[in-house]
Formats: sequence, C-alpha cells, structure tokens
Amino acid sequence: MSWLKRVEETVTGLGYEVVDCERSAQGLLRVYIDRLPEGVYDQPGEFVTVEDCEKVTRQLQYTLEVANVDYARLEVSSPGLDRPLKTPEQYARFAGQEVEITLKLAFQGRKKYKGVLESVPAPEGVEGAEPSWQLVYKVGEGKKAVEQALGFTFDEVREACLVPVVDFKGRGRRPAAGDDQAAVDEAQELGDQNK
Repeated sequence: MSWLKRVEETVTGLGYEVVDCERSAQGLLRVYIDRLPEGVYDQPGEFVTVEDCEKVTRQLQYTLEVANVDYARLEVSSPGLDRPLKTPEQYARFAGQEVEITLKLAFQGRKKYKGVLESVPAPEGVEGAEPSWQLVYKVGEGKKAVEQALGFTFDEVREACLVPVVDFKGRGRRPAAGDDQAAVDEAQELGDQNK
C-alpha cells in the first residue's frame, strides 16, 4: 500500500477529509485536512482546530512508523480560507460559494474566473453524462454590472479554490448553499452602513 493511501485511510478513519498532500525532496510530508459537514468532533465549530491537527498528527506518526514510510518532518494543517477544490465531490459540497477557477485552456482570452459555483443538472435521458458546473460572475461595475455564467466540466479546470471571506467585525458571513441571496445581501448592506 502506498504512503498516500495510508494517509488517506488514517485521516478518513478519524472522520476528516484529506484535501491535499505534499511531499518534498527534503523529507517534509504536509497533509491538509478539513472537517466534514456530518462529522462528530471533539471541538465545536465548522473549522479545523489545532486540536484536530494534533489528533491527526499523532495517528499519522504511528501509522507511518508502522508502515516504515520515510519522512523527516510531518505537518498537518487546515487548507486555509482559500481552500483548494480537488474533486467533483468537493465541488458539490461547496456549490453556492464564491470560488476562483483557472481553466486549462483559455476561454474568450482568459483562463481565470471568479464567481459563485453552481451545479448544472445532467440533461434528461442522457445516461452516464458527466456532471457539469457553471460559474456565475458579474461583468462591469455598480448598477451596470451584468451577470454571466460560464459552463464547464471538472476536467476543464486546472485549479479551483474558495475565495476567502474575511470579516474582522464578525458582521458578515459566507452565504451557505440554499441561503436566500437577497436576504444575505440586505444583511451585508446593513452591516456596511453601520461601519
């Protein structure tokens, strides 16, 4: 069994998701983990905590030692606010959120797009159709801005990641899938007026 498979089995066995793994020539093994929405965790909240990283680190150290995996240093951390999206399942999980994608091939002279990720249902009567996605984004400024949608498949994307939402005053939040966008926009405007 490969070292990557052992890492994935260990992390998922603890109830977390492996977002990414990196292994450097200098012996650094870096593992990015995330909490699953349906998971049960020692610490409250939706984000990875230091305690989560410690728990996974301890178990990985044991597993990798037993498997005789050679590494000099192990780092376990959260994927960060700009969490990469690497699988179709992760796309589905974060549908409705603002993401940034880089296409493999340019479309209309550009490869990078930023907007809200949406799932596009497969056409009726087409068996085995690949899931497709669209990115809804605005072109223009202010009241003259126009929404456009860019349709794509998972295979057409080189990189995708969440767009970080940072609010130090705690008034705003990242809209969740299914939220009424008008209500979220209204709450944000009220928060902006009170600043």
